[in-house]
Amino acid sequence: MLNAENLSKTYRHHQAVRSVSFQVRQNECVALLGPNGAGKSTTLQMLAGLLTPDSGSITMFGRQRAERRFIGYLPQYPSFYAWMTGKEFLHFAGKLSGLPTRELKEKASAMLEFVDLKEAAGKKIGGYSGGMKQRLGLAQALLHEPKLLILDEPVSALDPSGRLKFLDMMKELKKQMAVLFSTHILHDAEQVCDRAVILKAGGVSWEGALQNLKARQQKRFFTLSVTESLTGWLEEQPGVSNVVYEGASQAAFELRDANAGSQLLRSSLDKGLTITRFEQKTESLEEVYLKVVHS
Repeated sequence: MLNAENLSKTYRHHQAVRSVSFQVRQNECVALLGPNGAGKSTTLQMLAGLLTPDSGSITMFGRQRAERRFIGYLPQYPSFYAWMTGKEFLHFAGKLSGLPTRELKEKASAMLEFVDLKEAAGKKIGGYSGGMKQRLGLAQALLHEPKLLILDEPVSALDPSGRLKFLDMMKELKKQMAVLFSTHILHDAEQVCDRAVILKAGGVSWEGALQNLKARQQKRFFTLSVTESLTGWLEEQPGVSNVVYEGASQAAFELRDANAGSQLLRSSLDKGLTITRFEQKTESLEEVYLKVVHS
């Protein structure tokens, strides 16, 4: 549905985005990850048609440009007219989108209900909380029924309850449209996205499913605890390397492969060791992510 190819953008002497390429398919949720300054917001703004790339191309439904009528966009810091009510703002946004009056009335009401603002529809936006404003911005982005929803850090300013509500809405939305969003919160991306694109210094550092990233980056680190001493014996075993002792009877180490683990267990039993613990040490998604962005 959307194909970004070799997108680049430079501000004066700073190249914010360099040769970024990735795709978003229909009814797919893609997370754009990366540290501050990685180029996430600039990339999203180019895809939304708000910035013109210095080079590269954006193809949407086979056309060589960003089709704004098919795109819903929520910036990281949406702005509103504080004197308007939520309902008035949606009617204003709908008229700018060219929606007919009768259709606009029905859609505005439906969107306010979807984002849980029906009871606050008649209240001034100036009195809305940060979470309410974020949900109103989402309603505005969905009003014209886009085929691609682009969200820039949609949950960064929300409390835990607000984040959960927003993520639940995203799970529903990806059944109806493609969703592309940037975030710093890896757990949120893991919950809702099908694929992730990690940006580093303006370029794509990694792309794929987050579970594949975790499996690919992790090494075979294990912990072995016994009642007896391991010192001097463990490091001599086949396939064992990088041994770090945590006392004479406990050590962390790396194994070459699964066969080395089986062989180590057999050797331990043959030696008469009393095994109290043998387990693989798994790294968190955050640890794996940091390996990618700092490599």
